[in-house]
Amino acid sequence: MSNLSREKSWIKEVRNSLNIVNPTTELQKWNKNSIYRVPACIKDLNSKAYKPQLVSFGPFHHREPQLMPMEEHKHRALLHFLKRTKQPLEHFVAAVEEVVVQLQESYQNLDERWIKDRDGFVQLMIVDGCFMLEIMCKSTNISFHFETTGHRSSADDYVHNDPIFSAHGMLYTVPYIKRDMLMIENQLPLLVLERLIATAGMSKKSIHLQLSIKVFFFIYFTMQTDENINRLVLKFLAPNLIARPFIGLSLHPLDLYRKTLLIGPQDSLPDYKPDPNSSEIIRSAMELYEAGIRFKQSRTTSLHDIHFKHGVLRLPVIVVDDLTEYMFLNLMAFERLHVGAGNDVTSYVFFMDNIIDSAKDVSLLTTKGIIQNAVGSDKAVAKLFNSLSKDVVLEPDSNLDKVQRMVNVYCQKQWNMWRANLLHTYFRSPWAFLSLAAAIFLLVMTVMQTVYTVLQYYEGNSSPSAPPAAPSPQ
Repeated sequence: MSNLSREKSWIKEVRNSLNIVNPTTELQKWNKNSIYRVPACIKDLNSKAYKPQLVSFGPFHHREPQLMPMEEHKHRALLHFLKRTKQPLEHFVAAVEEVVVQLQESYQNLDERWIKDRDGFVQLMIVDGCFMLEIMCKSTNISFHFETTGHRSSADDYVHNDPIFSAHGMLYTVPYIKRDMLMIENQLPLLVLERLIATAGMSKKSIHLQLSIKVFFFIYFTMQTDENINRLVLKFLAPNLIARPFIGLSLHPLDLYRKTLLIGPQDSLPDYKPDPNSSEIIRSAMELYEAGIRFKQSRTTSLHDIHFKHGVLRLPVIVVDDLTEYMFLNLMAFERLHVGAGNDVTSYVFFMDNIIDSAKDVSLLTTKGIIQNAVGSDKAVAKLFNSLSKDVVLEPDSNLDKVQRMVNVYCQKQWNMWRANLLHTYFRSPWAFLSLAAAIFLLVMTVMQTVYTVLQYYEGNSSPSAPPAAPSPQ
């Protein structure tokens, strides 16, 4: 085919495609996606942070060599689940097939083989979903009530030396499963869990949560199935976070975890127009402290709960551990790729990166109880936050941007600038402080000596004249 013929063919193809352009269709298409592959421009900065290392959920990393050993345990979990629920596998297959298109559309740019192999995709969703349910129930001591049989059952039918579902497995394996469940490319739609629970005959209004606070006791939830699933996933991923009700079923575990970090009202702050002569880069925590700003804990753990008022900057308490880097990077990637998700976690990370420049800043925030360092050295925590915000894009006029402007306005007041300069110049080291103290001491002594000399002079001039001396005898 000649170049001219090829060009005419392309023109004809584009002309025919014009009829397909429909904003409504495009809107529906992009709204269906919620699980994404991380682009190379993001992944190249830290490829390990987006790749599961122990278990795969969903099609993106299925059957990768390093994850294959867990497939055996997945199928074993499926057998335990089926035996306990006393429901035939065909019922679960039929339930998932009802929503298979919706599940496939959740994955952006899903490989063609998963679209053609509908049965294989359904099998993948069921096996991964049952394994996720089993590992979460076993780890959190949650048991379900079955309407079909009338009994309550929990994932306690595994042998004591099970490599995954034993006390040993919970200690050494579950932390890695939690980490892999927060990978953006390794998500499973929570709709799969809803289908499995509904088909198993688990009561929509009776899920018993067993907690350990000195003794074991049960709490009865009269909530809908989707809310129970949200609580189950959150109890597994973040047992220390307060579980509050959400409206509707979350998209996947990462989406639910993000919503929980941001739960709580966000105060609207007054607009602060930037001063063209001032810098918009916030100072480090130590510099802010020297300028008279005090740091205190926020009343909640919500990342929205950051306020500045009357010289006090309130920040939520954050636990920094081995999971922190993976968690924040995947949350930030989700906000970057999922239209409408917002920019709240990214803004928080960028704000923290600004006020943390060195180990001294981490030490200050740790002293104030804002950072709970489970990593080790303060230097490692500073390096972690400094590496998180590479190539970060922020929304203009965000709430944290306003807080930053308020802090800058406070620091630019004349007295605060003098105070900061004084502390920065003379109180950075003990030698500088001793030099300042010696200079002040010499100045005071000099002033006192001068005053003493002047007083002596005036006292000498103001004294009465001495009487005339008596004449000497002749």
